[in-house]
Amino acid sequence: QVQLVDSGGGLVQVGGSLRLSCAASGRTFSSYAMGWFRQAPGKEREFVAAITWSAGSTYYADSVKGRFTISRDNAKNSVYLQMNSLKPEDTAVYYCAAVAGSVRCYTRSCYSQKTSYDYWGQGTQVTVSS
Repeated sequence: QVQLVDSGGGLVQVGGSLRLSCAASGRTFSSYAMGWFRQAPGKEREFVAAITWSAGSTYYADSVKGRFTISRDNAKNSVYLQMNSLKPEDTAVYYCAAVAGSVRCYTRSCYSQKTSYDYWGQGTQVTVSS
């Protein structure tokens, strides 16, 4: 069993930055690919970014490419999402998620599917004000 705890959300102005964190329990975190998703009110949960277990590859939604950076620190059982140049349309609840073995992903398409992930954090609210 893996538990994920998201944090770091808040209220920020347009153009500002936030860094989200996700702390994971369990000794096998370093073997999991990790992803970030977001869900705005009235919308489906959508893919934001993903990182492989070794951090050798990262994947991004087109809407955040060049503005957001996903990273991980396996020694701290943590994954991060650095968000820069924030826009009002980035307002959402952000969730981290873990690919823990039921699915093996090798493509961005796979990482962008919610069904590829086995565990989810509780979410952290990001609000970008104009």
